[in-house]
Amino acid sequence: MKDRVILHVDCNSFFASVEQVFRPELADVPMAVCGDPENRHGIILAKNEKAKAYGIVTAETVWQAKRKCPSLVLVPPHMEEYRRFSRRINDIYADFTDMVEPFSLDESWLDVTGSQQLFGDGKTIADTIRRRIREEIGVTVSVGVSFNKVFAKLGSDYKKPDATTVFGREEMELIVWKLPVTDLLFVGKSAAATLDRARIRTIGDLAHADRELLVKLLGKLGDTLSDYARGLDDSPVAKLGENREIKSVGNGMTFRRDLVSEEDIRSGLHGLCDSVAYRLRKSGLRGWTVQVTIKDADLKSITRQTTLPHSTDLSAEIWQTAIKLTLDNRPAAIRMLTVTVSGLTDKPDGEQISLFAEEELPDLDRQRRLENTLDSLRGRFGWDAVTPGAALKNDIGVGGGASHGAEDGD
Repeated sequence: MKDRVILHVDCNSFFASVEQVFRPELADVPMAVCGDPENRHGIILAKNEKAKAYGIVTAETVWQAKRKCPSLVLVPPHMEEYRRFSRRINDIYADFTDMVEPFSLDESWLDVTGSQQLFGDGKTIADTIRRRIREEIGVTVSVGVSFNKVFAKLGSDYKKPDATTVFGREEMELIVWKLPVTDLLFVGKSAAATLDRARIRTIGDLAHADRELLVKLLGKLGDTLSDYARGLDDSPVAKLGENREIKSVGNGMTFRRDLVSEEDIRSGLHGLCDSVAYRLRKSGLRGWTVQVTIKDADLKSITRQTTLPHSTDLSAEIWQTAIKLTLDNRPAAIRMLTVTVSGLTDKPDGEQISLFAEEELPDLDRQRRLENTLDSLRGRFGWDAVTPGAALKNDIGVGGGASHGAEDGD
């Protein structure tokens, strides 16, 4: 069977590149896009090439970046513009294939196996896409070309900016297996540390490691990574616009000040749970598992979850569960909270039995009618039409619409 031809296209320093389209002078100075430091979102989101030369990296704090480069120009993010540019870039992909699967706002996989008679081989298509995006959109991209999605992504990371890299089967042993294992998709810090202790440091080491050992070290992930390292990924590229299965719905927020009291925690969780429940109902889904991630003032995170005796899409139930999980595991001060509901289903349960005493949670049918009414009001008049009392007066940054917009993704 003939190999597929898969592209992975990655926009170079996407947020920073978009900002430079509107303000070309930013290309001549070290510049970074970051959250609002006054609201304690002082994290570098993207940086241009001149900032990279100072060793500035994504996700470090603004103060760390400023120590490296005191003249660093900071620019606030403009997410709507980034989304608009992303849609325009995906429109270019659609000129070559209908098999386009976004991986994030600035990354997509393309299956161009069936497009080669019209547009040339994989490298030719990749080079054409790079040229068109550079000339028509004003940003640059790097493209990996390979016979599967995992190696295509390795290729787009291999040379930057504005480059095409082809990883065929002949390059697997010559180049791919010599790369650090941390370059492989889904090898995070924890997995990398575990593999390092087992002296597995390159993708080649991983490819030749005993599969049973990898499963013992990493569980199911070990099995997956063993296949990835040996080029055995056969996952398909989804068609453009094809709905991907939603596995979880979550929402997180970094607060303007640390949460220290129970009242603070209840206020902070209210908007997050309200937004998660609204998105569940909008998608026609309910979830069995509620998870809370708590980040303390020292940026240490813990995650706790519980499985309900029934699936739910009710804000009140999610909130009560999240409060219990948070209060049972609360540090002295909380910087950030994230609430996620998983174990999703589109099939409602039969009779539901509440986790909570009747005085804590109203009758579920009555609660459902109430929350559906709120959905209707917000649909007609906007999210801010109904604001929880806890959001009216607080100094932690929770507002009627603020939490709703702070989604951490599906």
